[in-house]
Amino acid sequence: MKPSILIIDDEEELLGFLCEILQDTYVIYKASNAEAGLGILDVNQPDLIISDIMMPGLNGLELCKLLKDNVALYHIPVILLTARKSDNDKLEGLETGADAYMCKPFSPRMLQVQVDNLIKNRTKIRDHVAKRPLDESLYTLGSRSDEAFLQEVSQFIVLNIDNKNLGVDDLADHMNMSRPTFYRRMKSASKLSPKDFIDRIRIKKAAELIAENESKFFQIADKVGFNSQSVFGRNFQKHFQSSPKKFLDHLKSKWKD
Repeated sequence: MKPSILIIDDEEELLGFLCEILQDTYVIYKASNAEAGLGILDVNQPDLIISDIMMPGLNGLELCKLLKDNVALYHIPVILLTARKSDNDKLEGLETGADAYMCKPFSPRMLQVQVDNLIKNRTKIRDHVAKRPLDESLYTLGSRSDEAFLQEVSQFIVLNIDNKNLGVDDLADHMNMSRPTFYRRMKSASKLSPKDFIDRIRIKKAAELIAENESKFFQIADKVGFNSQSVFGRNFQKHFQSSPKKFLDHLKSKWKD
C-alpha cells in the first residue's frame, strides 16, 4: 500500500503541480485551505503533510502549530512551502514544529527527495518497534511525539495489566481520543494494533515475573491478564519462540554459570 500525503494550498495551479509530481508514488489527499485540510484529517491520517504558508483564513504556520499541539496528529511530519526566503522566516516556520521548510520556486526533485526521506525514516522506526516492541529502548528511535505516546500507553497498560478485559476503548479513553483516531495513531507509531501492543506488554511483564521465579505459571498468567494458562503459553511462545518453562530453564542454566 502506498504511503499517503495531504497537500494544502490555496493556489489551484500549484496544488495541481504538487499532486502531479507526487501522485505516482503516493496516495494524495488535497485541500484548498487549512480548514478543509483539518476536515480530511478527521477521517484520514496521512504519512506526511505539505502546506503552503500564505493562505486565507488559517495560514500554514498557524496550521502547523495546531497540528503539533494535537496529541493525535503531532507525529505527522510537516513540510512548509513559502515564497519568503529570509532566515527569520525560515526560523519562524521551524519554530512551529515543521519538519522541513522549502522556498518557492523549488526543484520538484528536491521536494521528492525531502518527502521520501521523511517518510522512509518514519517507516524504518515503525518497523523496528513492530519487530522488537519488548525492548523499550526502541521507543526512543521514533520522534519525541511517538516516544511519549507509546510510553504513556505502555504505562497505562502496566498499571492495569491484571485487567483481562483491557482493550482499545480503555486506551483510547485514557488518551482522550476516539477509538478510530487512537487505532490510527497506534498503527502510525508502532505498526501494531492496540491488541497486539497490549499482548506484548503483558508478555514482557510475564517474562519479568518468570525471571523472579516466585510464582507458578498459572499465577503469572493471571497476574498479567490472560484468561487461561494455555492462552498465556501460546502468546509467550509467539513472542519469545520458547515456552514459559523452557524460558525459565534457560534462565536457571545461566544462573548456574
